[in-house]
Amino acid sequence: KSSKNSATIKVMKSVIITGSLAFDYIMDYPHTFEADILPEKLKALSVSFQVQNLNKNFGGVAGNIAYNLSLLGQASAIVASAGAYDFSEYQKHLQGAGIKTDSISLVKKEFTANAFIITDKNNCQITGFYPGALSHDKFLSFPSYQNIDFVIIGPTETDAMVGFVKEAQKRHLPYLYYPVQHIPQLTGEQLTEAIFGAEILIGNDYEIALIMKKTKLSKKELLAKTKILVTTLGAKGSFVETKKEAIAISIAKPKAIVDPTGAGDAYIAGFVNGYLNSLSLLTCGQMGATVAAFAIENYGTQNHKFSAFDFQKRYQQTFGKVIQ
Repeated sequence: KSSKNSATIKVMKSVIITGSLAFDYIMDYPHTFEADILPEKLKALSVSFQVQNLNKNFGGVAGNIAYNLSLLGQASAIVASAGAYDFSEYQKHLQGAGIKTDSISLVKKEFTANAFIITDKNNCQITGFYPGALSHDKFLSFPSYQNIDFVIIGPTETDAMVGFVKEAQKRHLPYLYYPVQHIPQLTGEQLTEAIFGAEILIGNDYEIALIMKKTKLSKKELLAKTKILVTTLGAKGSFVETKKEAIAISIAKPKAIVDPTGAGDAYIAGFVNGYLNSLSLLTCGQMGATVAAFAIENYGTQNHKFSAFDFQKRYQQTFGKVIQ
């Protein structure tokens, strides 16, 4: 089944996305945390930041990835929990983007997760996160579709992440593992089990280093356990590695850096869209970089939009070729 409105997609795949659904409250700090936090006083830290530009946005890793995939013409279904008190508006937003919400469980007498994010002028961030309904993810499982082509396992409640990994492995479903900020809550054994057999492992350079420390795996051992390792490097681009090759990917320069929140989620959507269409790993990484650039140019993680033409044009201008 083809999609005339998609940026690159050739064959529609069945994609399941797990991870958080949240409302993001994004604020800007016009100075730097580095200048206003005294390292020698961290044990007695008590700070107050006067912020600017308070925005409430739809967010959470699962929602962000699904939204960006929808812009690329790839439909997906989210498996996650949300609060019955406040999710209706977000649900309409997702459905309007063509995202399946049948597998989102509404938790009675609970709020959807909330993230409170302060970004300084160096794009460093401090985040406070209230899990709310997310703590019920451990009771969920994948829908009983006859066909699931790919699974994205993002950060959520620890037992849920462990359960989703086991289910994907039991059902022999290829999956991308994206533990990000949840790495400290996972044991080395849990991380190793998840990485073993994963189609793709992705994180930024700090997160990959933390995974290696907790699992006591070297880079060579890590590559022996997962098919593809993707390390994002912020303004320095990204690095895609397999047992046989290592590929450096440059960034797609945004027109303006308005808000870096959700750039990693946007990158994953671009990478996965290319991967599901059997494009080269170089192209997959470049697609990820292109989607991330669109995301960075807007406040929030699901406020940007682009057409197939816009995407192809930005990609071609940046990397000097057309996606085929």
